[in-house]
Amino acid sequence: MTATTDASAPTETTLVETARLQTVATPDGPFTILEAGGEVLASGWTSDPDAILNRLRPVARPAQILDGPTDAAAAVAAYYGGDLTAIDAVPVRQPGTTLQSAGWQALRRIAPGEPLTYAGFAAALGSPGAVRAAASVCARNAAALFVPCHRVLRTGGALGGFAWGVEVKQRLLEREARLRA
Repeated sequence: MTATTDASAPTETTLVETARLQTVATPDGPFTILEAGGEVLASGWTSDPDAILNRLRPVARPAQILDGPTDAAAAVAAYYGGDLTAIDAVPVRQPGTTLQSAGWQALRRIAPGEPLTYAGFAAALGSPGAVRAAASVCARNAAALFVPCHRVLRTGGALGGFAWGVEVKQRLLEREARLRA
């Protein structure tokens, strides 16, 4: 992935020809992973493949999708088994703007059990006044759990939105806080 200098222009990406799709059971419901070449393209708490594909821009969707095992499924099982860092090393591939790419990398550095507010996340991106832009980075994240946007809260600690439901977000945060204690 090659970044451009324009923060609003998408970065270049090589089209994915074939990807694998796997749904695994979790305490928070079915979790589906779309993966190509060992990299997560999209993921979330659903068993609906279309819901996962719709997280990707049309040009980033694989030409062929096969049902089958993914490398990332083991990290999901380990995460739910109590190893909150198991998701950290899973490669993720998300084409986006320079700001989005920087934001997704920053999200991966938020420690489990230590959520930030959107204002704190904007500050971590070097733009303390860009709270809406920080929220947009979270909203456009296709690789839920592996890029843990659930760790960003509204000012005052309210949950805010989450593509997979605020109930899932709350359970993830509670689990991470409990296991970090």
